[in-house]
Amino acid sequence: MESYIIALDQGTTSSRAVVFDDRARVIAIKSYEFPQIYPQPGWVEHDPSSILNSQIDALREAVRISGIPVERIAAIGITNQRETTLLWDRKTGEPVYNAIVWQCRRTAPIVRWLCDEGLESHIREVTGLVPDAYFSGSKLSWLLDQPGLRERAERGELCFGTVDSYLAWNIVKGRPHVTDATNASRTMLYDIRRNEWDEEMLSALRIPKALLPQVVDTSEIVGMLDADILGREIPVAALSGDQHSALFGQGCFDSGMMKNTYGTGCFLLQNTGDTPVRSRNGLVTTIGWRIGGKTTYALEGSVFVGGAVVQWLRDEMRLIDRASETETIARSVTDSNGVYIVPTFTGLGAPYWDMYSRGTIVGLTRGAGRAHIVRAALESIAYQSADLVHAMAEDCGYAPTELRVDGGASANHFLMQFQADILGCEVIRPAVIETTALGAALLAGLATGVWKDQEEIRSIWREDVRLQPAMGQEQRSRLLHGWHKAVERSMHWVEPD
Repeated sequence: MESYIIALDQGTTSSRAVVFDDRARVIAIKSYEFPQIYPQPGWVEHDPSSILNSQIDALREAVRISGIPVERIAAIGITNQRETTLLWDRKTGEPVYNAIVWQCRRTAPIVRWLCDEGLESHIREVTGLVPDAYFSGSKLSWLLDQPGLRERAERGELCFGTVDSYLAWNIVKGRPHVTDATNASRTMLYDIRRNEWDEEMLSALRIPKALLPQVVDTSEIVGMLDADILGREIPVAALSGDQHSALFGQGCFDSGMMKNTYGTGCFLLQNTGDTPVRSRNGLVTTIGWRIGGKTTYALEGSVFVGGAVVQWLRDEMRLIDRASETETIARSVTDSNGVYIVPTFTGLGAPYWDMYSRGTIVGLTRGAGRAHIVRAALESIAYQSADLVHAMAEDCGYAPTELRVDGGASANHFLMQFQADILGCEVIRPAVIETTALGAALLAGLATGVWKDQEEIRSIWREDVRLQPAMGQEQRSRLLHGWHKAVERSMHWVEPD
């Protein structure tokens, strides 16, 4: 009988549930958005109850829409926005503070202090990351500095977790306090070579080890779904950070293969096999996945504001009513009329790592209009991604011949063609662009025997569109030169406290 696998894809702006069959075809999708909280400029929070309730609602509704019998659901996999940091009461499960979102910059002074204390090289060497407020460690330290919380943590009364931990604790029978190796590798607290929590970082940030979850494999049954949710216990068999899940869902099982996910941010990952490659160009080294105790590593570059720039056009600037309009609007003009948008609303990620950069629009003339602004916003997503690809090529010593793409914005044909043009390489979009969710489903199915190995999974990956670059090198160089000038204008805008 046909089996089904459900991925819970908990993202930055919405919680999704996707039902797949055992040929990795999408059967049903349900998504619920939840509020973003901005207490101060540069601060971003989520209400943990909104995360949890929207995810459970999405799960129940996706199953209802699919019409499949609950008895034929073989497994559930969880994939999540990474680095977002939660702290909750071990007995009651009640959060003690809002979730501090990965985009939040409030802990920049803590990161600067770590560097002043001489820990920068240790962070790079042991955790594979760069010192930045993006990662969870400084966020957790900030939370513990709130009145009474460090003392409660030292008494073992609190649990720390990223979103995967929080969901597992709340939906899995027995409330396991777990995370997987991919999410642990994003905390700036985890030794990715030894696969264990790093005592030096815990000491520096005064984080009690009792707070930390157990680190499990990415593809592993962590427990059974609480029967109250769907009326039946079902194995919860995968935990994976969203970008690692997308790398797996894209079938990037061989060293050298790379994918870029276009979501709220953009995240480029390249499989580097069983060797952690240290970047010389502002990328981070991370764990791609851990299966059967064997670790696969990846190089990663992160763009903090990718598709979120389209939300900004819609919600704050009111230049569009729907994200789907942007392609038609962008094509209504031949170019951006010299306009560049650098959407660094929460600082610059790789390869620049400037916590104090802020968004800019440059090149405006009297002839610049709405369509040029919209087109420049879309182009900014491709430019930022191109910076990551070029940095990765320098680290690895060769330029890519193809880039596999996924995520919501990859459906925008204008953006994907411009991406191919500005990179000068093929861009391949798979038949299933929900590859973040697909990766979680594949990992869960692997743990429960729906698929026997990665080769069987590789055989069901399907290509949809292959775009060829159509831009000449002279134009490409000119446009990239303008982009890099615009980036320079955005840097070091905010004065450090």
